[in-house]
Amino acid sequence: MPSENLVRPAIIEDFADLGQADWTMTAALPALLATLRCFLLRRAALHAEVLALRQQLLVLERQRAGRRVRLRRSDRFLWTWLSRCWPGWRRALVVVQPETVLRWHRQGFRLYWRWKSRPKRPGRPPIAAEVRELIPEIYRANPTWGAPRIHGELLKVGIPIAQSTISKYLPRQPKPPSQGWRTFLRNHLGEAVAIDFAVVLTVTFRVLFVFVVLSLERRRVLHVNVTAHPTAQWTGQQVVEAFPWEATARYVIRDRDRIYGTDFRQRVVALG
Repeated sequence: MPSENLVRPAIIEDFADLGQADWTMTAALPALLATLRCFLLRRAALHAEVLALRQQLLVLERQRAGRRVRLRRSDRFLWTWLSRCWPGWRRALVVVQPETVLRWHRQGFRLYWRWKSRPKRPGRPPIAAEVRELIPEIYRANPTWGAPRIHGELLKVGIPIAQSTISKYLPRQPKPPSQGWRTFLRNHLGEAVAIDFAVVLTVTFRVLFVFVVLSLERRRVLHVNVTAHPTAQWTGQQVVEAFPWEATARYVIRDRDRIYGTDFRQRVVALG
């Protein structure tokens, strides 16, 4: 019994010393890695500086030959690479300005993405002459067929072709001349109204929406109303209130706001 009491404190002290040693190694390991990293970065910066100076000496030797020497693509590529991986490249640069190197990098960036985005094939695959002649022939034999129907018939016989290609080779039908927007407004000015919302900010920092119905013939305001929460039902009701029973508009000019949805269109169509 007395011997056991003497052994246990010694074992506990050994384990305590071992744990303290492990903690010391764990704390010293990041410092050792940081020192090694700093040493490697310094060596890398030194080698990069030597490389930059030697490259510029080669450029100056080419200039000493008696003629003006332009920088080669290899020189530009080297300095572009150094500007991306070496922070102190500006201090060692002598032959050109740092802005020139940055311009080279932007040019290389544009060239790279232009090469990356190049089309794999130059355009669409060619269409056989027999197929191009077959499309108008089918249309002449079946004048009521459109591009979707002809596309389906060609797929049935094993001719892979796009519907847009069929539309391209279909004969063009002459269309009657249509009136322009200015002519349309001049002809139907008395039957058209314009509707729109205007936003008004109040003193209390509220937002109000002013709905206006404007007659285009005399630029006369037919109806005005204000709300803080406009809806499609409310907007349709305002159009109904803008016209008495014996008057209505044939054309309503508006924008593509979502408030002019199905409910609004149904209410306006019901006016006749």
